[in-house]
Amino acid sequence: MIYFITGVSGCGKTTVGQLLAAQTGLPFFDADDFHPEENIAKMRAGQPLNDTDRAGWLSALHAQAIACVPTNGAVFACSALKNLYRKRLSEGIETHTRFILLEGDFDLILSRLQARKDHYMPASLLQSQFDILEVSAEVLRISIAHPPEEIVAQILGTMPE
Repeated sequence: MIYFITGVSGCGKTTVGQLLAAQTGLPFFDADDFHPEENIAKMRAGQPLNDTDRAGWLSALHAQAIACVPTNGAVFACSALKNLYRKRLSEGIETHTRFILLEGDFDLILSRLQARKDHYMPASLLQSQFDILEVSAEVLRISIAHPPEEIVAQILGTMPE
């Protein structure tokens, strides 16, 4: 299974993803590590990425996901905010992918971002992420009001074997 832990920046994707990977024995990948330098520079400058900026990033993540299918899967922390992005990430491996959306209110996530150090994603871009967030029926939605351990238990309790 390829698990994509999704949501806006600061919602806890990496924390939950690493915990899920540890509990399942699957490798963990942080989508931030797949961004080309141009995307990182643009975000550092306070400019939101557009679909064109994300195309190469999504392709690199998709290739990594495909490579993980034969080895029982992986866990990815990846914003995947639009239905189009999730479709691209799961293309050709739909039966092997699950998308989990970590949801929280703007003020809580903003406070988390403002407390974060050494990350290129400025808190000023948070609204742009909420603006493009699309939710669809196949996405498992989980509140970030729960501790990460409970979130992982919810994920594992709702996913097919």
